[in-house]
Amino acid sequence: MKSWSGFLRVMVVVVFLGAGLLAGCATEKARYSPSEISGYPAHIQKMITEGTVEMGMTPDEVRFAWGSPSYINILPPIDGKSREQWTYKENLGLSSTNLIFTDGKVTEMSSKGVTSRKFASPGSSGK
Repeated sequence: MKSWSGFLRVMVVVVFLGAGLLAGCATEKARYSPSEISGYPAHIQKMITEGTVEMGMTPDEVRFAWGSPSYINILPPIDGKSREQWTYKENLGLSSTNLIFTDGKVTEMSSKGVTSRKFASPGSSGK
């Protein structure tokens, strides 16, 4: 009898983990409408539609490209400039991507683990 209860517990865990992974693989709902991004320069619109972030993007542009972050941390100002850290968690929290905004522009980007987030290398967007 004990082996069946252990087996059932394992199966319940497997089912919940599987459901969580499938939910993470579902197609993400659009984060914007074409009219919402129509006022941005063409290269920013292209990056948003491709889900790519580059240095210098604003919080609104990043939110359109990647959606809302998992966490936002207000950092101490440096030289009177406001700073925020946005963290995007993925893969059940095993991977993360951090963006630092200084005075409303992305100034730092870093990732840990295997992430699906796309970054543009400096100068690659034709800005």
